[in-house]
Amino acid sequence: MKIDSKGIYKILCIKPRGIGDIVLSTIVLENLLNYFPKAKIDFLVEEFAKDALIFNPFINKVLTFNKKESFLKIIQRVRKENYDLVFDLWSNPRTAQITFLSGAKYRVGHAYRGRKFAYNIKVDSGRGDSHSAEHNLEQLKAVGIPIVSKRIHFYIDEEAIIFANDFLSDKLSDNTIYGIIPSGGWVSKRCDKEKWVEICQALLKKFNAAFLILWGNGDETDADYIYKNLKANAVLAPDTSILQLAGLIQKCDLVITNDSGPMHIAAALGIPTLGIFGPTDPKKHGPYSNRSDYIIKDDLFCIVCNKLVCPYNHECMKQLSIDLIINKIEKLLSKN
Repeated sequence: MKIDSKGIYKILCIKPRGIGDIVLSTIVLENLLNYFPKAKIDFLVEEFAKDALIFNPFINKVLTFNKKESFLKIIQRVRKENYDLVFDLWSNPRTAQITFLSGAKYRVGHAYRGRKFAYNIKVDSGRGDSHSAEHNLEQLKAVGIPIVSKRIHFYIDEEAIIFANDFLSDKLSDNTIYGIIPSGGWVSKRCDKEKWVEICQALLKKFNAAFLILWGNGDETDADYIYKNLKANAVLAPDTSILQLAGLIQKCDLVITNDSGPMHIAAALGIPTLGIFGPTDPKKHGPYSNRSDYIIKDDLFCIVCNKLVCPYNHECMKQLSIDLIINKIEKLLSKN
């Protein structure tokens, strides 16, 4: 179905959670505004994730909700906005219900089993083999919206910039800074802390750089271990908000990271990024930027297992080639 662009003034995009998923969903923004130049675009996300979008100049408003909040209140908040068009970029059972009850004339979503009822414009592309950023574009194509941009977006405020500058003002000031991010939502996605030290020690021999170790909730043990083993050549970031973390990422010349939300933030900020992969597919979930790359031990029989916990000995991380990592970094530095 094609929609008359002249009659669309308010658009809602729904992507409730997953900082990385939300960052990747921003690929739709420039395309929507190009096709609907008079429209304002809002996003619906969970409260904890709003900072991923709050300073985005393409977004009019960020609506938030809490998972424990009354479903009726969420629906009332959405209906009050009188949207003309809703894109359910998550398309799970709950967001399908929100879309169905939104009151919007046009409701777009993936026609997964049990939620087709919610949409009057159904996308039948399945989960696909494309990158998860581009999977969001399938909904735009279903409406006949031309794809003029494949850029993802992340923006920070002046306060985050000042925070990063102040923190690093007397640290690493004359060094090339490599950001090290041991985060990962699954245990299996986390490169072992001992391997991180091995990687960093090899980089010290090859490059004149110092390390900024960035971390979030649940990463404290690994981050502290890496820092203590690199102390003379590293700085351990303090506890930060999402925006403060992004401010520190923006100070890096290169970021090396597990598959994680911060990896996608780094790519969106335009920082050369090397993603470390094992249980997840980098062709679908890698850093989405032509300034980035990934490494994966793709000769393992169990690679891209999608298991939350490794049933073996985490060979996908422990057996990563240091020489290959250095080679990838050299190519990134040369390209950028």
